[in-house]
Amino acid sequence: MTGAPVAVHPLVSPWGRFGLYSFFIDAPEPAIVDTGIATSPAGGMAPALAALGRRIEDVRWILLTHGHIDHIGGAHALRALTGGRAKVVIHEADAPFLRSRRAHVDEYLAGRGRHLRDPDGAAAVAAAGRAVISGELEPDLLVRGGETLDLGGGTTVSVHALPGHTAGSVAYRIDGQDDVFVGDAVQVHGAANGFPGYTDPAGYRASLTYLRDELAPRRLYLGHPYRRADGTPYGVELDAAQAREAIGQSLAAEAAVAEAACLCAVRPDDDSPYAPFAAAAERLGYTGDPTLEPAPFLTSLSGYHHDPHQHTGATP
Repeated sequence: MTGAPVAVHPLVSPWGRFGLYSFFIDAPEPAIVDTGIATSPAGGMAPALAALGRRIEDVRWILLTHGHIDHIGGAHALRALTGGRAKVVIHEADAPFLRSRRAHVDEYLAGRGRHLRDPDGAAAVAAAGRAVISGELEPDLLVRGGETLDLGGGTTVSVHALPGHTAGSVAYRIDGQDDVFVGDAVQVHGAANGFPGYTDPAGYRASLTYLRDELAPRRLYLGHPYRRADGTPYGVELDAAQAREAIGQSLAAEAAVAEAACLCAVRPDDDSPYAPFAAAAERLGYTGDPTLEPAPFLTSLSGYHHDPHQHTGATP
């Protein structure tokens, strides 16, 4: 970054049990990181930007940290509000979620849907996709990590692959001022569900270590109000000390889950709602509702179960 520092403005949208965090990067070519759901751009972002003296029509970059519906749901609507001039950026591994609502149903059926005893689960996911995804969209730019985006005036944003939460999770860093946007790649001890969610434990662990040791954020921006071990939530913007704490607690939480996954037997015939991972839930003292979407308990434990090499936990 060779220009003056740029301001970052959080754009917070309510949705169910979660707060959805998006961010406006006030560069010469303005960017919004993550888009909330279908109603977020017109209902929340536009008036929030107007209050700052900015126009949503002037946004030129839409930077998506991953492909889940609460992060890409407003992308089509937001791009339309810019007259189609904003470039939509997403990792190639998560691009199917942007292109097709059906991809979200397929993800459910291949993952947590195998463990939830809900014959209507796939239909519910499909209905959620219709309700909160504003439209199917072909991205303008596919990334893998390692790219640099030029937002004008000497402001650049670098892309960093952080697989784990999803295969295509990324961080965006404003170069020079080390503001880092991670979406859901830092889960700490979970948000409203009280459990960290990731599809690839080993990838999640490695990404957290890379984030801590290589990116070392000066300011860290999370996708939701993720919670500390004592249950208190982090805010929308974390300073350097808070960022290191959140990453460290994320690694510690993953290590505890990995240990439980390794030591506890899997019982496919168990009638517990935590089946086949009831023993792990008991060891971890987890008493949350494992059926609440996005069902992070079943998603994460499934990652260890289907790849035995995932059981090697990290130390914070």
